[in-house]
Amino acid sequence: MTIKLLITGGTIDKIYNELNGELGFNQSHLKHMLERGRVGLDISLERLFLRDSLDMNDEDRDLILSKCLECNEDNILVTHGTDTLVETAKLLGNKIKNKTIVLFGSMIPYSVNNSDALFNLGVALSAVQLKKSGVYVVMNGRVFDFDRVKKDKNLGLFTDA
Repeated sequence: MTIKLLITGGTIDKIYNELNGELGFNQSHLKHMLERGRVGLDISLERLFLRDSLDMNDEDRDLILSKCLECNEDNILVTHGTDTLVETAKLLGNKIKNKTIVLFGSMIPYSVNNSDALFNLGVALSAVQLKKSGVYVVMNGRVFDFDRVKKDKNLGLFTDA
């Protein structure tokens, strides 16, 4: 089984800019994360873009949708910023029924200490192999159906909708 990993950015791939004190993008950390986790799976990485999900638009979501539909793999991971992750998951969930797609991200960038990025990647890798066809969101050690999840900004967690 080959797993397709579509990279779209989000907090998981942000880095701290020491010159201006802001978080931004330089390159994706996913290849390094897979190596660090000693992942022994056949994974095909494709970087679509590196963008904060608040800056994503309908064209970006349509690109994610088309890449999921067009790829040969039936098991797909999508990195995504947490602010609009649920919106993209709903689009995919309403359009794709014959593949297993897992969207995930992190609340703290991989490049920052105490990040949840590696943990969320590990849970997402397990979920994409074990869940039946459908679209899922993985965050905070939980696997949610795409239409039964929300981000609780007050708690800083994903919860049941």
